Amino acid sequence: MTDSVMIKSDFPELKLLKRGKVRDVYEVSERELLIVASDRISAFDVIMDDPIPDKGKILTRISLFWFDKLGGIVENHVISSNPSEYPDPCRTYADQLAGRSMLVLKTDPLPVECIVRGYISGSGWKEYRKEGSVCGIPLPGDLQESDRLPEALFTPSTKAEEGLHDENISFERAVEILGRKTAEEVRRISLEIYETGRRIAEEKGIIIADTKFEFGFLDGRLILIDEVLTPDSSRFWPQDDYRPGGPQKSFDKQFLRDYLLGIGWPQEPPPPPLPEEIIRKTREKYLEALQRLTGKGLD
Repeated sequence: MTDSVMIKSDFPELKLLKRGKVRDVYEVSERELLIVASDRISAFDVIMDDPIPDKGKILTRISLFWFDKLGGIVENHVISSNPSEYPDPCRTYADQLAGRSMLVLKTDPLPVECIVRGYISGSGWKEYRKEGSVCGIPLPGDLQESDRLPEALFTPSTKAEEGLHDENISFERAVEILGRKTAEEVRRISLEIYETGRRIAEEKGIIIADTKFEFGFLDGRLILIDEVLTPDSSRFWPQDDYRPGGPQKSFDKQFLRDYLLGIGWPQEPPPPPLPEEIIRKTREKYLEALQRLTGKGLD
């Protein structure tokens, strides 16, 4: 463990709006939020009691890398990640915020998560084996687990309340929730972001098998919010170890999921204690993803 581990932020001078699985969100002004990435880690929608040191800093740095790369496709919510540029009340906590926070624009978030799948894995593979489809979209009958799909699929889901599971929905159901214009726009943007991100990541030796995006409206414009193309929101596979036909090695928390499945944990609270080796190896996987993508580690 390091001295900089943050399990839960505590900033009494700021108004806490939400404490998510990983991120704590504070309201700074009528138009600004402060997002703080803790070192919490969840699996199967349960937050573990043991944090992963530096995880919040790694996720923040990866998101900032992608927000910069994707700025030509879609506007994002980032104002600054430098605590010295934050409003006065935030600066009191500058040391704790350094490296793991973003000052962002407040938006009206869409009630749908925008998932893009470029490879068949996870819940998509389970459905394909039973139905020959992913989220109701028919696919060729000869696919193996982890195969690259003929084309990337937009498969939205609902946003579940804390502790519950998101539910995959059809595109037409997303149209009912969002309206056709918005649904078609987020589908177009999500697919374009994914294809751009996939291309950049492949040049760095990483396959982005699937990912999740979130959007919000600001003054009538769709804005990319939350995190983007991180090991928490995506499946990251090392390209040099990629072998279709089964599960893949990963840079994401699939390593932790596999451990939890292996010990027979029933995927409901309370979470089991994590061995030091699992904590260390999970941190190493997140850090390697950062290093491959950006060419840099943590300072």
